[in-house]
Amino acid sequence: MHPLRPSMTVEEAVAHFSPGSAEVQEVYNEEDEFVGYLTVESISLAMQRGELTRPILEFVVPEVSLQDQEHQTSSRSQLHAFFQSPISGIIFNSLYDGVYITDDVGITLFINQAYQRITGISEEEVKGVHMEALIKQGIISVSASLETIRTKRPVTLIQTIRNGRKIIVSATPVLAPNKEILYVISSVRDITELIRLKHELDSQKLRRQSLKEDALERPAPGQGNIVVGPATRSLFQLAEKVAKTDAKVLLQGETGVGKSMIAKYIHSRSARSKETFMELNCAAIPGHLVEAELFGYEPGSFTGALKSGKVGILESAHRGTLFLDEIGDLPLELQVKLLKVVEESQFMRVGSTEVRHVDVRIITATHRDLATLVREGLFREDLYYRLNIVTFEVPPLRNRKEEIVPLLETYLGKFNEKYQENKTMTLECYEWLTNYQWPGNIRELANLVERLVVTTYHDSIDVGNLPSFLQQVFPASEPASLKEAVARLERTMITNAIHAHGTTRAAAEALGISQSAIVQKMKKLHLRVENESR
Repeated sequence: MHPLRPSMTVEEAVAHFSPGSAEVQEVYNEEDEFVGYLTVESISLAMQRGELTRPILEFVVPEVSLQDQEHQTSSRSQLHAFFQSPISGIIFNSLYDGVYITDDVGITLFINQAYQRITGISEEEVKGVHMEALIKQGIISVSASLETIRTKRPVTLIQTIRNGRKIIVSATPVLAPNKEILYVISSVRDITELIRLKHELDSQKLRRQSLKEDALERPAPGQGNIVVGPATRSLFQLAEKVAKTDAKVLLQGETGVGKSMIAKYIHSRSARSKETFMELNCAAIPGHLVEAELFGYEPGSFTGALKSGKVGILESAHRGTLFLDEIGDLPLELQVKLLKVVEESQFMRVGSTEVRHVDVRIITATHRDLATLVREGLFREDLYYRLNIVTFEVPPLRNRKEEIVPLLETYLGKFNEKYQENKTMTLECYEWLTNYQWPGNIRELANLVERLVVTTYHDSIDVGNLPSFLQQVFPASEPASLKEAVARLERTMITNAIHAHGTTRAAAEALGISQSAIVQKMKKLHLRVENESR
């Protein structure tokens, strides 16, 4: 409940004198300066007179009697007596979690035996010492107690102890009836041990699932980055079955989820595995060049064409597999020619009248909704149904959390070998990255790991080495106001959008605001875009 203000009416102040609350309440002005006391007797008298709309300033007194003060401080005395009693020490020392108690200004009153066991800090070192002094001495990195005293709210944060261990500290204020802090009680857990146990359990869970399910064959050469978890096991089992046929496959999912990897996986399990696997990204090449790349061309077909002509990707994939990524971006006029390939296995090069036959398996992929494109007239319905024989919905990485740590380990090994490094990640770093949403999916994960391998100076990659947009996975405290909550949400959404799309223009489009608006918000939030072209 908010403190009493002089401008409040008697009617508004009544709620502060509910049963069980103090009979004397302190009044503060808008600058939080002490004004005086308001007693339950004065409120009752005003109500009897019918003066419910009068400001309480008229009833505030600068002093109260000793009896009233004793009633006000009775709860404080009772709590103080409890914390000083032997029974409190017995209770707190029986707990497995660490307990740290400070007074209302941050001076250490008590730590239990579990806290000493977890941190290696003795009671003699900290008892009677202010938390700020412990930070300056390097005994702890930050103080949840001081943050709770500042905000008068429960706070949870990660604290680094002088021996390098990390602990989770949850501080809770003990409040008097007038909402003043009497004590701060913090519970402490060893995050390093918790994370180690969590990852052991996760690994055991994955191993048990592997034993229960029919084992998939080991990846073929060049397929070592495939990680199969609970969310994708059925997908790879279906891929194993479909690979034995020539059925057309459509892979749908967000950018970077591994659609190309699954296409290669299907090819490696098929009867065409010893033949060529060709790939064309329909969105990466200008529309007028896609036809030449896909179907090839005859000599002199257009300005700039090679004198000898060129064999297209389709023809190069004869007897093998052709993977057309981002098929939704294929121009409509080329969709007609591709339909002829799908239906009749024949095509003509650009500038030629000769019909050529090709034996090729076609796998397509897109991050767009092809059914919607068909309804909008942007994709041919007949081609859609020809390509959509078997559909794979590839889930985003945020829905495949069990795969994040194995993927991190896989790419860490890959880039260690590439750059002749010997980097490792701490358990805290693995946990931090597991809680990240990965808007760019596996592609973003691989890029991040490569960045960390080449930029960190030490062999151990810790949370502190992560980019700034990844630092705030565990918030230090709840937002103190609606304005702060909105600012935090804006920062998170803008940071994720910038990281996923690369430029302010693309990020603004994704967020549904103008580029000038996002630039202004970034200035206000002190955010910037690295290497954005002007």
